[in-house]
Amino acid sequence: MYDAYKGAPRAVRQTSLPRPPGISTFFVGDKQMNRILALRLLDAADDAAVIIDAGSRIRYANDAMYALSGYAVGSLPGQPIEALLPDAVREQHGAQIGAYLAGYKKSRVLGHKRHFAIRHRDGTMLPIVLKAMDLGTLDDENFMGAFFIDQRRELAIEQQNAARWQQLQRIALSDPLTQLPNRRAFEIDAVRTAARSKRSGHPMTIGIADIDFFKHVNDQHGHAAGDAVLQAIAAIILAQARAADVVARVGGEEFGLLFPHTDLARARQVAERIRLAVAAAQVEFEHAPITATISIGLAPLPADGDWKAGFTQADAALYQAKKNGRNRVEQA
Repeated sequence: MYDAYKGAPRAVRQTSLPRPPGISTFFVGDKQMNRILALRLLDAADDAAVIIDAGSRIRYANDAMYALSGYAVGSLPGQPIEALLPDAVREQHGAQIGAYLAGYKKSRVLGHKRHFAIRHRDGTMLPIVLKAMDLGTLDDENFMGAFFIDQRRELAIEQQNAARWQQLQRIALSDPLTQLPNRRAFEIDAVRTAARSKRSGHPMTIGIADIDFFKHVNDQHGHAAGDAVLQAIAAIILAQARAADVVARVGGEEFGLLFPHTDLARARQVAERIRLAVAAAQVEFEHAPITATISIGLAPLPADGDWKAGFTQADAALYQAKKNGRNRVEQA
């Protein structure tokens, strides 16, 4: 976000500010009194502010500037403004300011708000919004001013909101019992994987796994035992699948499977490995081991990339596996 960490600041909003004819024209009546009052007003401002001269030296810094930068009050006047700048822009900054005030060069920074960063006294970079302006002349000297609007709180809020959004997305796309992706997540993955497969010409296989006689588990051992079996089988399927494969809970006791870059023969090998691992496992529930098996149906992704049609074919193959005795893999 803050390009000053890498180099020059990035424009946020092109809000032009007219160049004033001179500081002296701002004051009405007693100029000295008005200048003092203006500085008092700046000192009371919440945003950090500095005034620099044509030599890029700080001539004034308000209280908020000291609080932001970590420098002792009164220590900034006389120092070069480059002391507050990141290394990436420090070297050329003085030359650019001098050229601008001498009338040789236009500035892309003055008159606009930009995301930037300044250097704290301890060396850390502080994210800010920079608002620089030409203050004109006073006693034949050219001056520039800048507000440094602290963005740490806003940045922290943005990061918190982003983290909350990611958490909400995880909740919306995951099954709370098994922690696997849910049906919605499976459909999103299926669309993307099928599109990649169609573009690349690589094969893809779609599968559905279903726990055999799962209703009997619930009826005999209770729903808590059924939940334990679901969790255990989900973990087994995930462990036996390959890293690139997608495993999701798409229904009560059904699991969706996506095998990218995989033809039916290779997908069947993986499916058989999953089936055998489930059949060999025992789920311990209240000191009573529970065994279960699964049936799996497989189908290739159709040539037109319609994953839903492939899913329907895999479901038909699953039905055939159930019909043929369960605890088996069938393919369309």
